[in-house]
Amino acid sequence: MMRTHSFLTVLLWSSVFYVIHMTPTQKRTNKHSHSERITGLSENDGKTLHRTKRGWMWNQFFLLEEYTGPDTQYVGKLHTDQDKGDGNLKYILTGDGAGSLFIIDENTGDIHAAKKLDREEKSLYVLRAKAIDRKTGRQVEPESEFIIKIHDINDNEPKFTKDMYTASIPEMSGVGTSVIQVTATDADDANYGNSAKVVYSILQGQPYFSVDPETGIIKTALPDMSRENREQYQVVIQAKDMGGQMGGLSGTTTVNITLTDVNDNPPRFPQSSYQFSSPESAPPGTPLGRIKANDPDVGENAEIEYSISNGDGSDMFDIITDKDTQEGIITVKKHLDFENKVLYTLRVEATNTHPDPRFLQLGPFKDTALVKISVEDIDEPPVFSRPWYLIEVDEDAKEGSIIGQVLAQDPDVAKNAIKYSVDRHTDLDRIFNIYSGNGSLFLSKPLDREETPWYNITVIATEINNPKQSSQIPVFIRILDINDHAPEFANYYETFVCENAKAGQLIQTVSAIDKDQPPRGHKFFFELVPEFAVHPNFSVVDNKDNTAGIMTRRNGYSRSKTSTYLLPIIIFDNDYPIQSSTGTLTIRVCACDSRGNMQSCSAEALLLPAGLSTGALVAILLCIIILLVLVVLFTALKRQRKKEPLIISKDDVRDNIVTYNDEGGGEEDTQAFDIGTLRNPEAREESKMRRDVIPETIFQIRRTAPLWENIDVQDFIHRRLKENDLDPAAPPYDSLATYAYEGNDSIANSLSSLESLTTEGNQDYDYLSDWGPRFKKLADMYGGEDSDRD
Repeated sequence: MMRTHSFLTVLLWSSVFYVIHMTPTQKRTNKHSHSERITGLSENDGKTLHRTKRGWMWNQFFLLEEYTGPDTQYVGKLHTDQDKGDGNLKYILTGDGAGSLFIIDENTGDIHAAKKLDREEKSLYVLRAKAIDRKTGRQVEPESEFIIKIHDINDNEPKFTKDMYTASIPEMSGVGTSVIQVTATDADDANYGNSAKVVYSILQGQPYFSVDPETGIIKTALPDMSRENREQYQVVIQAKDMGGQMGGLSGTTTVNITLTDVNDNPPRFPQSSYQFSSPESAPPGTPLGRIKANDPDVGENAEIEYSISNGDGSDMFDIITDKDTQEGIITVKKHLDFENKVLYTLRVEATNTHPDPRFLQLGPFKDTALVKISVEDIDEPPVFSRPWYLIEVDEDAKEGSIIGQVLAQDPDVAKNAIKYSVDRHTDLDRIFNIYSGNGSLFLSKPLDREETPWYNITVIATEINNPKQSSQIPVFIRILDINDHAPEFANYYETFVCENAKAGQLIQTVSAIDKDQPPRGHKFFFELVPEFAVHPNFSVVDNKDNTAGIMTRRNGYSRSKTSTYLLPIIIFDNDYPIQSSTGTLTIRVCACDSRGNMQSCSAEALLLPAGLSTGALVAILLCIIILLVLVVLFTALKRQRKKEPLIISKDDVRDNIVTYNDEGGGEEDTQAFDIGTLRNPEAREESKMRRDVIPETIFQIRRTAPLWENIDVQDFIHRRLKENDLDPAAPPYDSLATYAYEGNDSIANSLSSLESLTTEGNQDYDYLSDWGPRFKKLADMYGGEDSDRD
């Protein structure tokens, strides 16, 4: 207990409190009888203040948490030496929890805790106390601040920062290798007793792992733990307070530990040898089979690379690695030949691509296996001696001449005979042919290099015993050039010479072209034809560069005398045999200005007005001619009439019958036709062949007997009728020929009514009524004779 003298002045500082902590064992403080004077600035006017030492007395300032007693927990007592015990003083408590958590007896100053306190929620409370005189209301003691501290009890168990931990460690790790550290915290006061002192221990996971009791670091406890044997481990760690003593609280957590893989296992083939087969026709790259070496490791530690270490088939076969399945795929590397070799042996090696140097002492990380591959025989197509053929032939080669040969043979043991042929899709013009027995190519048509310099044909070789087995080969035929074309002018030259030209003047430069292509290039020579070797007007100068210049040989030319000169020039080439041609150069004499520019060339231009040129006159004449032709055509078309067809209706299938509306005058009517035509044997037509069929040779042209002496028209007509009836080459269709001869002994007699007027007797037409209703009209016309006569 603390005891002080009253009325001692002290300097009070704003917001400064003197807190005195006492333990229950302390009974009384030293009595201070001296006073001191402190000068300072107050919150008001900076006046000098005097502090009187307090006479407060209390003896308890600690409180246990989680009190569960039947009564309220006594905290302490406030007392001042000014209290005479007569009840004149009143104690007042303010601050944290005053009135709710802490209650003070205003008469005695006793303080009690009204509720159960939790240190983990609040570990200390700051309170202020003062004593006042009830009568005067004057404060007998200055307000003083004190602290109530809550003493901790072990009411909280340790808690881990995670409910579950996950960790990993490489397999084959040594003993004591750290895996993970777990941490648990205790909410109790670490400065008061052992309530917050945590100790770690392992409840599950032994003997594989251990834990450091103070740090919580989990370590390996066994050496060489293999992932292939066990990959997952579950470890339970306990954290206990009170230093692990009996009665302490504890908490647990689970740690899942995974062993990660290391390359500690080499690949191993499940069998020592493998057997595969391949047809001899398998092309390079064909897969034959798969082999696989097992590796218990995972990921990149299990990646395997396959290779052929040795064997007689290392050149014929290859092996590649399938990265997805880690299998080795054996493939064909070169073309196989059953007739050459039927069995191959390979030594295949499987090696880890990422070995771990730490485990190399365990042995080589590779394995080998023996692979045997047998070749199967098949019927193969013929094989040509070359992959392609190139044949060169002169373009003047004769038809039937052999230009080259292709060779093929059956690669099988049977060695079947082979026949050759040309694929006509590649030789549509059938220029080339081949002897089927020996493969010799020969010409069927002449060649022309200038038209087609190259030919690409395909030759087919087929087994005679098995036509399904065939192969093709390209044959490239190059046509070699021979000098079979003469050079000629490169262009059509429009050459002119000015009337005022001087001797030795160049008026034209000519060049030549040649369809041939000599190996040393073209070389042309130019000269005048021998007849004009010395031309009085022009000369040819060879420039030695495949060109020639046309030069004048005299001064002045007159177009009124000679408007055009023809200059024949011979052009030679330099190849064998030498070819030459003669080209005629037309040189016009033209009027030119002083600078040699042509103005006009024709002699007629001298007579024409200066404002109208020869070209304009030609254009005008052409326009006039075209207009005249159009007028004539239009007039001819306008006069043309369209003839009506004999048969208008499409449904009329009758034969063509020419109908005339005039009756004719009989034999005596010489105006209708010329009877002399019938009488003249020279005018009769020759026997005509049928136009609807092709005449055959078995039908000979039959000559009829001449009718020179026969002048009887009737007999002539009968003979002609008989000829037409018996003629096998006569048209099969009907025809109607009308003649002006009626004939004798007709059953119907004459039907003409012309002679009825000359008869005296009347005819009886009553029989017309008996012919039916179709002749009723005719019967009425002729039956009414009596009434007409009346």
